[in-house]
Parts: sequence; C-alpha cells; structure tokens
Amino acid sequence: MALWAKAQSLPAEALQQVRAIYTDRFPIEVRHFLAPWIEEKMWCLEIETHNPHHEQYAASIVADLIHLLESKANSMNSEDLLTSKYKLMDFANAVKQRYARSPLDLFRVVRHCLNSELKVIQQVENVSMGPITPGTGLMVDAAAEIAQQVDVLRHRTTETGTLLRQMEQEQENFALHYHECTKLKAHLQHLQSQLMNQQNIELEKTVRRQKDISEQTLNQKVSSLLRLRLQLADKLSESVTHLVTLQCRVLDDELIRWKREQQLAGNGAQFNSNLDFIQDWCESLAEIIWLNRHQIKELERLKQKFPLEPPGVVDVLPNLNIKVTELLSSLVTSTFIIEKQPPQVMKTNTRFTSTVRLLVGGKLNVHMTPPQVKATIISEAQANALLKNDIVAKGEAGGQILNNTGTMEYHQATRQLSVSFRNMQLKKIKRAEKKGTESVMDEKFSLLFQSQFSVGGGELVFQVWTLSLPVVVIVHGNQEPHAWATVTWDNAFAEPGRIPYAVPDKVSWCRVAEALNMKFHSATGRPLSEANLCFLAEKAFGNPNMSDLQNQMLTWSQFCKEALQDRSFTFWEWFYAVMKLTREHLRGPWMDGLILGFIRKKQAQDMLVATNTTSTFLLRFSDSELGGITIAWVGDGEFGSQVFMLQPFTHKDFAIRSLPDRIADLQHLVYLYPDIPKDQAFSKYYTLLDDQPTSNNGYVKPFLVTHVPGWGGPGPCSTPSNPNTPPHMFQAPSPEAGSARDTPSVASHVSDSVYGSVDYDQFPQQFPQLWAYT
Repeated sequence: MALWAKAQSLPAEALQQVRAIYTDRFPIEVRHFLAPWIEEKMWCLEIETHNPHHEQYAASIVADLIHLLESKANSMNSEDLLTSKYKLMDFANAVKQRYARSPLDLFRVVRHCLNSELKVIQQVENVSMGPITPGTGLMVDAAAEIAQQVDVLRHRTTETGTLLRQMEQEQENFALHYHECTKLKAHLQHLQSQLMNQQNIELEKTVRRQKDISEQTLNQKVSSLLRLRLQLADKLSESVTHLVTLQCRVLDDELIRWKREQQLAGNGAQFNSNLDFIQDWCESLAEIIWLNRHQIKELERLKQKFPLEPPGVVDVLPNLNIKVTELLSSLVTSTFIIEKQPPQVMKTNTRFTSTVRLLVGGKLNVHMTPPQVKATIISEAQANALLKNDIVAKGEAGGQILNNTGTMEYHQATRQLSVSFRNMQLKKIKRAEKKGTESVMDEKFSLLFQSQFSVGGGELVFQVWTLSLPVVVIVHGNQEPHAWATVTWDNAFAEPGRIPYAVPDKVSWCRVAEALNMKFHSATGRPLSEANLCFLAEKAFGNPNMSDLQNQMLTWSQFCKEALQDRSFTFWEWFYAVMKLTREHLRGPWMDGLILGFIRKKQAQDMLVATNTTSTFLLRFSDSELGGITIAWVGDGEFGSQVFMLQPFTHKDFAIRSLPDRIADLQHLVYLYPDIPKDQAFSKYYTLLDDQPTSNNGYVKPFLVTHVPGWGGPGPCSTPSNPNTPPHMFQAPSPEAGSARDTPSVASHVSDSVYGSVDYDQFPQQFPQLWAYT
C-alpha cells in the first residue's frame, strides 16, 4: 500500500499531525496530487543527498518535477480546484528559484517530510497492534511535533483574536447603551423639574421604566465585559506560556543541536542541515509572538477605555506584555547565527569567507531597513568577558580584519536574510602571553559578528551579536598540524554552555577513537576498523599490551604534546601526516581496502611469512617517517624466505609517480596480501603510456620507473607511466630512528627511461633506451 494512501486512512488526530508536517517549502497539495511519482522518484531512488556526484541526476529529477507540476496545474480547470492549482504553480516557481543550483536541498526537504509521515503511520500501527493504555500518545519525530504545536498556537491566537474583536464590539455596544441611559437619566431629571400633571406623571413612569431597563442591561453588559476581559487575559497567559515552552524547544534543543552538528562537521561528521526547517519554526514563532503582543496591547488599550476592575483581581497584562516582548527579543538575538563558519585554522594574509543569517528577518521585515554587520576577531578572554556581561566586549579587538563589514540582503526566492563576507583577510593578530608549554597553536580566538535591528517601524531596537567556533591563527604552513589538533580536540569534546573555550584535559579513548575515525573517514572516504583503532590506541598510549582500552583516559599532552617513544614527533603529528598522505595520494586504494596501513612491523612480518609465498607484499604506514608508507614483501634472502621493507615513500615521491605505478614497476611484487594478483588490485589506477615518443616541441619525452637494486630491473615497456612526470633523484634515507633493523630495508631508485633529451628534428633515427640508477 502506498505511503500516502496509508496516511489518508489514519485517525483524525494522526492525520492532523501529518498535515502539520507540510509547509510552504513542500505544500500538502503537491504531496497529494503527485504522491506516486514523489514516492518513486524522490524517496525510493538511491540518491545520496550529501553526495555531490549525485547532484546532476537529482537536477534532472527536479526538472521533471517542475514539468509535472505545471502540467497538473494546467489541467485543473474546475473552480473547486482553483486554490490547489495556484498552490502547484507557486511551488513550481519556487522550485525554479530556490533549488535550481542546489537540487539535493529539495530532496532533503521532501525526504524529511516523507520520513516524518512514515513515523506517524508506524506509530499508529504499533499502537493499534497492542492494548491502548490511558495517556498513550503518538510519539512522532521532532519536526512533526513542533509543527503540530505551532498549528495549535496559531489556532489559539486566532481564537483570542476573535474574542478581542468580540470584546471591542461589546464595548462599543456598551458605550452606545451607556449614552442612551445617560440621555434617559437627563430626560427623567428634566421631567421631575416640571409641573407634575397627569400627562407628565405617566411620561415620568415610562421614562423611569426605560431607565431601569437600560441600567439593568448596562449591568449585564458590564458583567459580560469583565468576564470576557478575564477570559481573554487567561487565554493570552496560556498562549504565552505555550510560546515559552515551544520557543525553548526550538532554540534550546533544535537550534543548539544544529550548532553542535555544525561544529562536529568541522571534524568531518556528516551534516544534513535542517536550518530551513528551523527557520520555518522561528518565523512561525515570530509571527505568533508578534500577534499575541499586538493582542495584549489592544486589550490594554480597550481596558483604558473602560477602566473598571473587579475587586480582588490582579491585572496580568503589564507582566504579559513584558514577557512576550522578552520572548521576541530572545528569538531575534538567538536566531542571528553563522550559517557558514570561517575557517577554524586561519592563516594571516589569506582570504576567507563566512555567511551570517537572521532566521526571522523576513517575517519581522528587518530588511526594510537593511542592517549592517561588522566582524572583529577577539581573544578567548574577550569572548569570556562578552558572555559574562552579555554586552559587546569593550577594549581593542584581538586583531585587524580587512573587508569586515557588510549589509544584510533579503533573497525573496529563499526567504533568507543574510550577508556573505567573501573577501575577509586577517592582517594582524595580538597574542596573549604564553605559560609553560603553551604555543601559539594552542591559543583560540573567535570572530564576533555584531549588528542592530529595528522591528515594528523602530518600535523595538535589538543589539545582536554571535560568536564563531574557535579559531586558531597561524602564520606558516608548518604550524597547521598542531593547529588542527587544537581545533579537532575542541570540536570533539566541547561541552554545552561551557566557558569559552574550556575543554577537558583528558577524555576516554572511546571518545578520542570516535573523533579520529570521523576525521579520517571524512578525509579519505573509508572509516577506520576496530583493528585500526586498536593500533592507534597502542601508539597513543605507547603500550602495546593495554587492556580495556575503551575506558582508558588519553590526555591532551599525550594527544599532541609528548613525542612518541624513540621519535621526534607526537601521536597527532604522525596521524595527521598519514591522513594527509592518504587523502592526497592514496584515497582510491585505501577506499578499495588495498592498504592495511595501520599495522605494526612485527605483525606485518608474521602475516607475510605465514603466506609461505614469495613475492607477496602488503602496504603499511611507516612508524619512523612522518606521512610515509612502506611496501613489505616476502623474498628469497641469504637464509631462505625473508621479509623485506622498502624505504618509505612520502608525498614528495607520489607527486612524481603514484603508488600504483611504482608497484607496477617492481616486478618482484606479484601478489597483494593475501593472494590477490597486483594487476587485479591496482590496474585501474595505473597511468597509461602516451604512444607518441615526442611532444609537439620536438623533444623526446622521458618517463620515470621505480627500481630496487638487486631485485631486477624493469623492461623498456614493462609499466604504464605518465610521460609528463618530471625526473627525480632519490637519496637512500637513514635507518629508522631509535632501533636497529630487524628487517632488511631496501632503498628504491627511480630510473629515467629516455628516448633522448635532444632535438628530434636533428636525429630522426630511433634512440637507444638508457637506464640510469641514482
């Protein structure tokens, strides 16, 4: 049974929850009229909304959706479908404007709605399968629940608006009756002053009777007005109470969760931003709060016109007015957010970007007077003072930023009020005094964005500011690894509501492992295995025999301050260099599982010996060389089969010739551990030779071949190669620091296969091939 058909058969309460899921971003009319197509093309298809490679296919689906919307709208000619027709046409135009450049965003919106709808259906089905106990509710996801609460508040606000109009009419009606009663009293007094004859006596009785009836009616109207006023005040109090609860849910739960997920995205976590949904909720809150504030003020105005208070009743309106204004202030200041964070490792004199957005700007018409936003960089101490005083930090900024002001613009298609700083540049930075082992890469700064908004035609003015995630400022590329250690630790282990920018000095290994895995997975495309993480734990703690690793506490010093045993670099420096090498040069083979990588030398030896097959090899990351990878293989040695290890390759080597091509060059490597033919494993990564022996300028193209002396040399056409790769000279590096070699280590050489580095026009004959070993 199709999802939409199931949804339409739901009980009334659940169906109302489904309806609350759909907003202008994805109208329920579109869901209804295109239900089968939407479920087939936008829900069931295996399009990954976070994968940019799927964007082109998603764009074709969105184009089909626009065509279907327009066709369906044009076919709706009956008057009862006129509203739906306009809804479909409006959504088609909105899709063209909003999602032309970001079709995957539309998929995220649609799937969010359909998944929320499915949860409502599943909950109903689960409830119906078992006995229903008193108080059993339908637990739906946050979006549907918030949408339902917004719908309830809208309904309540409509009710109080109706009561307010009723009260105003009754008050006007009372004023008319009061005026008539006053006239009757005056007429009666006039008659009483006249000579009392029979006619006047009868007239007096009639007027007195009319006056008494009028006074009785007035008394009834006074009682009715007072009851209505109290009822309206109670309803407004309840609405404000509900608004406080819902706003806390949106700002303190959903928006804080979004900010936390944005911070984790800095460590590589997948970030499916739901900021547009949060904006919808915030805009609804802004609209409802503004209407309730207007109703409270109107009730106060009507009360001043009829200043009668029942005895013993406290006037709640002044406090309500204060509370609802505070709600609006909190909403505006909290929804001034950084949509795109500045780089967390920031290099001086380097251009960077950032985007700031006000989620309620469109609803409150802030854009009618476009606000200016200014960015400054402040120190950790200044950020701390700022949060304590809740005012803009005084004193000098922590540095100088060029192009640091911008004007917020409203984009009609996306309904977003934002400003993008595209050309900011940090020129100067002021450092604090360092203590102990502190370095400039430990010091955290933050970008402070400030602005001022007017709401209600200048009736309310809000001073707003927001802080970026912590930023580490560097002046040279060699400071980058340690700077990323500071940022990674902060992103992973920052606690909600912390003092800027306090982080724990030690955390459990399971949390560190999660952060390392997140970082490595994002950079290289494949997560770390349990064995990989166990290897990393042993390296970080410097103990290969540790038990209960998950509960061991790793300190910040062990993470990136203390050098590894018998090494001149830290655990983080080693990990970062391996991650960078894999990301830039080994991503494909790593994703294919061809690189074991995180494995001890002794373990590699045991695994290779156990195969009992010469020419079998594996790839492991070097313990002694930062960002190095070595090839270990089984070969015939002086005492039979031995394990040899090639001197590690680094990114400098792979900038000249790739790892797969180097493996192809070495003919003594036949099987990738355990028994995979190397061409089967690596052939798709080989660089193909150019058939042309000469380039357009008449020179012969050389190509480079890796050769290990003593293990045979490659033939003239034994390997694929990149003809444009420059020649390179290697020097055999020294043995691994801190230990004598227990495995033969062989230095590879690069051979330059040449058809002659001379003018081809002068020597048309075939050139001999030369092999030079460096």
